[in-house]
Amino acid sequence: MKLSSQEEYGLRCLLRVGREGTSGRVTISELSRAEGISEPNVAKMMRVLREGGFVTSTRGQSGGYALSRPAEQIKVGEVLATLGGRLYGPSFCDSHAGVERSCTHMPDCSIRSVWRMLQNAIDRVLGRITLKDLLVSEREMNAFPSAVGPALPAYSQHT
Repeated sequence: MKLSSQEEYGLRCLLRVGREGTSGRVTISELSRAEGISEPNVAKMMRVLREGGFVTSTRGQSGGYALSRPAEQIKVGEVLATLGGRLYGPSFCDSHAGVERSCTHMPDCSIRSVWRMLQNAIDRVLGRITLKDLLVSEREMNAFPSAVGPALPAYSQHT
């Protein structure tokens, strides 16, 4: 599993806007410079975030983007789902049927159960984290209460 660049960059831009709160404004140019992302990419992500209800935009001399609601009311899971969708959803099996009309495992699929469990775990973790929680240092975020359960071994691409 990988996060898309839209999810990563969109969340970074939202964090930058979040540092200004609901009253401050940040322009596309400012976001582009601060995050090292091209203006067209920033504009695309801010449109998605605006349509998702996370930011508002104001035109004009003192315009820019601001949070649409307080950072503690914005769940990271909702933001990532808006930016890139969910890992597993009801139409997942339809889009991964191979050359058949429907997946050959439709009536009884143990893999589908794994994807559901994984999505539920992701939802539990990301449903607890708000934008306000992310407006801290990495050290403070590392101390954030983690999900319950044993950790899996670290993944290595060299194995």
